[in-house]
Amino acid sequence: MAEEKKTLEDLAEVATTEAPAAAETVAPAEPKIDEQGRAYGTGRRKNAIARVWVKPGSGKITVNGRDVAQYFARPVLQMILNQVFEVTEREGQFDVVATVTGGGLSGQAGAVRHGLSRALNNFEPALRPALKKAGFLTRDSRVVERKKYGKAKARRSFQFSKR
Repeated sequence: MAEEKKTLEDLAEVATTEAPAAAETVAPAEPKIDEQGRAYGTGRRKNAIARVWVKPGSGKITVNGRDVAQYFARPVLQMILNQVFEVTEREGQFDVVATVTGGGLSGQAGAVRHGLSRALNNFEPALRPALKKAGFLTRDSRVVERKKYGKAKARRSFQFSKR
């Protein structure tokens, strides 16, 4: 019984012949654009839900029918929205229309950012690696813990009295 001994060169040849077959199975993603030339994305954060539409334009952002500077008055909240465009290097190239419900302003800003990144991903799938690396496609699942009976808040007990 003669046993064949494989060298590292033989194993390297096997690895190089199998690698291209795996790369060919992944097809490039198709853009998801509606008949009006817009891409859609849903964003969620805390209790806020944002529906976001993106189309090529001058960079105008509208939230619930108002300008973004008027709706999100704090500069920090405006910065959260612009992070998506800064990471993808697409400042001033897209018009954004967003409808947000629920939660507070901070959660709504996070929801719009999440929806905006998903809509940009649908419009231009090549941006996915940059958005994924920045963490904008991941839904932040942290929500407020519910209040339990027998407690003042979610975990806080009532003040103990010895007498």
